[in-house]
Amino acid sequence: MDPEDLSLEIIRQEIIKNHLQVTAIIQDIKQCTGPLELLNELNAEGRCRIAELRKSIDNLAHLAEIEINSKKKAELLEEVENKKGQLSFALAAFKKANIVGACVIDKMAKDELLSTSEEKQKLIKRRRDRKGLADTASLATDRLLSISRTLAETNQRSAVTLDTLITSSEKVNGTKEELDHQQQAIVQSGKLLGKYGRREVTDKVLLALAFMFFLACVFYILQKRL
Repeated sequence: MDPEDLSLEIIRQEIIKNHLQVTAIIQDIKQCTGPLELLNELNAEGRCRIAELRKSIDNLAHLAEIEINSKKKAELLEEVENKKGQLSFALAAFKKANIVGACVIDKMAKDELLSTSEEKQKLIKRRRDRKGLADTASLATDRLLSISRTLAETNQRSAVTLDTLITSSEKVNGTKEELDHQQQAIVQSGKLLGKYGRREVTDKVLLALAFMFFLACVFYILQKRL
């Protein structure tokens, strides 16, 4: 094979290989969902492949310029124009894929951010609910403790009152017993006074009878003497 034909074939193969690689990278960029670092790596690799493709097309254009055969030269120049058209189309597709990829990643980041915000809000709400329940439980516990203390104080006051009532009852019972004893003493005293009164009447009658007997004796003696 002629050396020029061999060089031409090698350049054509390089153009095909670089174009396929650029197409593959464009497809990878379209399917990229993040992270942004991966998109940047694919973008850098795509630029390198596009540069290689442009270089291969420039080599083909150089061969076309130095071609002596006018017919072959015209064919090569037409082929160069076709390859440049493919390159322009690949560049447009590459830029569009980057824009789409960046938009997808940005949308996913926003969705993730919103999802994270919603999760945070839910978490904050759950924490607030738990805190509210804890505060309510604490308040209920405080109220129960207060009621318990009030009941304890009431029971204590009731116990003191009961002790006072028991003491008062004992004093009343003691007073009643003392009054009963006094009443019995008064009754006995009344009986003794009645007995003493009867005895005094008896003594007076006996004394009167004795005095009358004395007077009778005196009268009798005087009568005998006279």
